[in-house]
Amino acid sequence: MRTLIANFKMNLTPSETKDYLMAFLSRFDGSKIDLTLCLPYTSLGLGALLCKNRNVRLGAQNLSDEEQGKNTGEISGAMLKDSGVDYVIIGHSERRKKFKEDTKTINKKIKVALKNGLGVILCVGESLTERNTLKTFEVLREQIECALKGLYENELERVIIAYEPIWAIGSGKTPTKNEIEGAVKEIRHIIKDDFSENASISIKVVYGGSIDSKNIKQFLSAKKLDGFLVGGACLDPNEFLKISSLCS
Repeated sequence: MRTLIANFKMNLTPSETKDYLMAFLSRFDGSKIDLTLCLPYTSLGLGALLCKNRNVRLGAQNLSDEEQGKNTGEISGAMLKDSGVDYVIIGHSERRKKFKEDTKTINKKIKVALKNGLGVILCVGESLTERNTLKTFEVLREQIECALKGLYENELERVIIAYEPIWAIGSGKTPTKNEIEGAVKEIRHIIKDDFSENASISIKVVYGGSIDSKNIKQFLSAKKLDGFLVGGACLDPNEFLKISSLCS
């Protein structure tokens, strides 16, 4: 069963989320896709209510690297878990760049998420300059090893690695199938080196970056790829239904 993750980013008010979910869920076949919807914080409660008993997981887009206390504007792992959240996105390039989240912070957030019973969607990927200078694999190794430092192998069961090249996010450009396969192979090689061969085989790896219903077809047969992380294309329920149908 393919894994499909939707990152709504800072889009949809609660009322808009309600309209979206009513339109989407009424036509979505939850038996064929392992789906996680990463909604804005203000829509998580509504999402938990409407997605209940529909084989749809709920995801958040971030969390604090601290458990509680004097952190105005932050949200804790315990808060997310109690709101019905199953997964949280950590390490997205937008947060690395705009909010200066470094590898130490990302590692700490992953540990906080896992401690609170949340699954992790770890985003990794290279910039255009790094791609053009053939540093993709080097960047992936650094990001993954720093992010997963100090984790036990059994904790990887709750980690999904999302390969999202920074240059592909929202650009309309995507890597070739061969480039994605190469990146996925390298990611699994890194996990094998740092944990075990069994871990490298069992960990879920998805691709994200300008995915839509038109270009996803060329990646469906990519080797050792478990699914996709969809951004802008998920905002249209009809478009996202097409994508989920193609992944079935």
